[in-house]
Parts: sequence; C-alpha cells; structure tokens
Amino acid sequence: MNLSASFGGNLVIPLSRCNSCSHIRFSSPSIAGWKFSSRHLLSVVFRGNLKVVCRVSETETEPESNNEEERNLNGETEGSVSSDPIFINSEQGSQNVGDNQSAESDMLETKSLVNDDSDETNDAQAKIEDVQVASGSPLPGVKKQEFDESIRIPKETIDILKDQVFGFDTFFVTSQEPYEGGVLFKGNLRGQAAKSYEKIARRMDDKFGDLYKLFLLVNPEDDKPVAVVVPRKTLQPDTTAVPEWFAAGAFGLVTIFTLLLRNVPALQTNLLSVFDNVDLLKNGLPGALVTALILGVHEISHFLVAKEAGIKLGVPYFVPSWQIGSFGSITRILNIVPKREDLLKVAAAGPLAGFALGFVLLLLGFVLPPADELGVIVDPSVFHESLLVGGIAKLLLGDVLKEGTPLSINPLVIWAWAGLLINAINSIPAGELDGGRISFAIWGRKASSRFTGASIVLLGLGSLFNDVAFYWVVLIFFLQRGPIAPLSEEITDPDDKYKALGIAVLLLGLLVCLPYPFPFTSDVMTSF
Repeated sequence: MNLSASFGGNLVIPLSRCNSCSHIRFSSPSIAGWKFSSRHLLSVVFRGNLKVVCRVSETETEPESNNEEERNLNGETEGSVSSDPIFINSEQGSQNVGDNQSAESDMLETKSLVNDDSDETNDAQAKIEDVQVASGSPLPGVKKQEFDESIRIPKETIDILKDQVFGFDTFFVTSQEPYEGGVLFKGNLRGQAAKSYEKIARRMDDKFGDLYKLFLLVNPEDDKPVAVVVPRKTLQPDTTAVPEWFAAGAFGLVTIFTLLLRNVPALQTNLLSVFDNVDLLKNGLPGALVTALILGVHEISHFLVAKEAGIKLGVPYFVPSWQIGSFGSITRILNIVPKREDLLKVAAAGPLAGFALGFVLLLLGFVLPPADELGVIVDPSVFHESLLVGGIAKLLLGDVLKEGTPLSINPLVIWAWAGLLINAINSIPAGELDGGRISFAIWGRKASSRFTGASIVLLGLGSLFNDVAFYWVVLIFFLQRGPIAPLSEEITDPDDKYKALGIAVLLLGLLVCLPYPFPFTSDVMTSF
C-alpha cells in the first residue's frame, strides 16, 4: 500500500509502507518513539532533522487514544491502516526539493533500504513487545530496591489501565513511559483533580485490588498533570539499623541536658565544668520545663492533627543545641499523605500551637514581676534581636526600655522567647521542616524547592554573623533538605482558610527571627 507525504508545500510524494510493521511515518524530534538504527535511511529521505519511526508497540510515548471509540473515529482500529496523507514539517521544507520524478526515485531507494533492514527491525520489535518497566530509582522517600518479574507491571495491566481505568471523564491518556518502578501516563486532566483521582482510584481498586498505587502529580518539566502508577511493593519505607525508640531516646536525653545547660550561664562559659558542678544543673530546671512545655505542645499538636487526617508520624528526634537548648525535632511521615491540604494542616498545627503558648507566656513574663523581686538583669539591646519580642517589649515597658539602661525582667520572658525561637526556626520554608512542608502545600513542589534554595543561601550568609544560623543551615542541608515524598494527589490547592493559617505561621516565624531596627527611646509607641 502506498502513502503520500507533503513537504511543506504543494508537492505530494507517495511512500511505501514497511512490510515488517503496521505503521510507518515521519516524526518530529520532539515526539519520542522507537527509531530505526540505520542513519543512512534517514539521510536518504531528507537532510532535515526528521526521523522515521516504526510503530511496533502500544508502549511508545506518542499521543494515542485511551479507548476504542476514539481509535475508531481516527481510523486506527487494530489491523487497519490509514491512507491519509502524512504531513512532514522540516527545517528545510521551504527549500526546493526537486521535481516529482526525482523525489519518487528517492522514495524507491528508501523502500529498498527499509526492506534491507527488515531483519533488524523485526529483532527490535521482538524486544519491544516484551514490555519491561524500567526499575530506575524509587519514588522519593521510599526504599531503593531491585525489581523482579513479580513486581514489574505487565503489558496487559498497562493496557487495562489505559483503556478501562483512565478515561475521557477523568484523565485522557495521550502517552506513557516507564517511570520509577512503574508507569507514567501523560494526558489531559478532566474536571476537578480531587474528583478525578477518586474515580480513577476506585476503578483501580475494582480491577486490581491493592496491588498498585496511583499518584496524580505535576510534571516539573511543563507543569502539566501526570498520573503515575507503581506497584505497592515498591513503596516500602526505609528501615534503620538502630531501633527508632532507642535513637530517639538517646537524642532526647542529650536535649534534656542542653535545655538545663541553656539556663545555667555559669556552666556555659566552661562546658567541662559541668562534671564538677552537676548540682548546678538543677538551677536550669524551671527554664528547661517552660521551653520543653512549648516543644511538647508543638509535637502533640502535630500528632493530634495527623491522626485526624489519617497520617502516621514517626518517633520525634529532638535535636539538642547548647545555644538555645534545642532546635526542635525531626519527625518523619511514615505513610503517603493523601493531598496538600492534609499536609498543610499537619505541618501548620505544631508551630501554631507553639507560637500561641509561647506568646502567652511571653506576655505574662513582661507583665508579672519576678518571683525573687530581682529577676534577670539584661541590657535593652538584647531586644533588638527579634522584631516581635522587641516590639512587644517597647509596647509594654514604654519609657522603662531605654538604650544603655539595664533593667530587670521576669526570667519567663527569656524562657518563652527560647520557645518562640525554636518554633520560628522550624517555620523556615526549607526542605522537610514545618515551614518547608507548609510552602509545598500552599504553592506546590517547584515553588517549595526554590524557597529551600533561597533559605539555605540566606542562612549561609547569616551564619557569618550568627552561630545559630550556621548550625541550622548544616542541619537542614544534611538532614532535612528533602525532597518531600510524593502525595497521592498534588494538584488540588488547599482551602483558602488553611492557606491563611500556613501563611500566618511563616510570617510569625519571620517576625521572631528578624531584628528590631528601631532605637529604644523615651517615645512611647502607640501601636505595633
């Protein structure tokens, strides 16, 4: 059977069909496909950038229909051949291509070369028909493993997914490719992402039970929706050589020590003197309890909201810090989060509770007199280190707060301030910190990765002037850079009220960390 090709103008050239496959056409380099290995064949056809593509399998990534109806409409039913002209766009399509006779002779030579290479094409077809899903690297946050035959998705299953699970009413598949131990479908999302996900997931469950897991994600290359189906066996969480509770307990004991040490200035100047003055650590007990209370409320809020959302959290690893007592905790998410709104609620719950309690205790510290009528003697310049704390101090203390004039304050101010600072550090929009998860839930994966890079750079610059920033950037870079594990459905935006809560957490963290730039004078601030 003959085909015809049009070279960017009025010239139409008949083409001969390859006897060893069902279709042969010319394709732009932007369309992926299985290609003949003979480069001479390509140069004989034309001297542009186009390639001859032999369609020998349904697994190629060219756009195609995902149900029988549309294939019938396009004249592409199995066993049939389309006789429509194939139009070729070439960079040299506007040049003179000679007359019809010379073009026909070129096509005859092309036909001869195709027949000569038929053995090679048949070998390629035999390899392609046996679909092997690439093992690749596992999805982020799951265990890397070798995929055997029992784990790979067979071709028959892929066909059922395309033709019976996905559809016009949910996700119209146009192409597919192996991806991370499963298969990635590209196409057009129909309707609301959340509803389409539910329909597809329900159909998958009816067809295959719990053998496979569906993800509806955003392709970072073109910001278009993609669907990923992987065997559930590939989603095994990482295991650690040391039991979680043992490691978390060890970190917790060290954190208790640093919380006590933080509130005993006499021991901070000489750390080794602790061994000779262990009894002095009890002096830091009240401050350690207040800061630990704020940390505890933070973590408990995470767990309560996570339980309500059906998200399983791991054991919290408290990170010790001799500067402020603790850097907070590292808490892993052990299962797959359903959607961005769930992640936002869990991530924002901890800082919101911690900020609320810390703020109340801070106000009480400014209002209540010290228990021993002496309290802690501080220089007012210390309040320049935080915009939030400095503003509240100026508002409540008024003329008492003057540059160069030491004053006595309730130590509760210092203890609550430490708790606020720990919550603020965890609210930095980077990696898998609470702030990083919040930024991902509100603005998506690409924006959160940019926030992470910017935060690490800013912390790196801040570490030139502040040792707390140095230790924190090291912690983020090596332990909590991410990436955040994929959610079941990452396309739907959270509700506006949850977005507002997340943004409030980020702003509160910023207010705590930014310095207070105004001088403390006798002028009374009327507002903050």
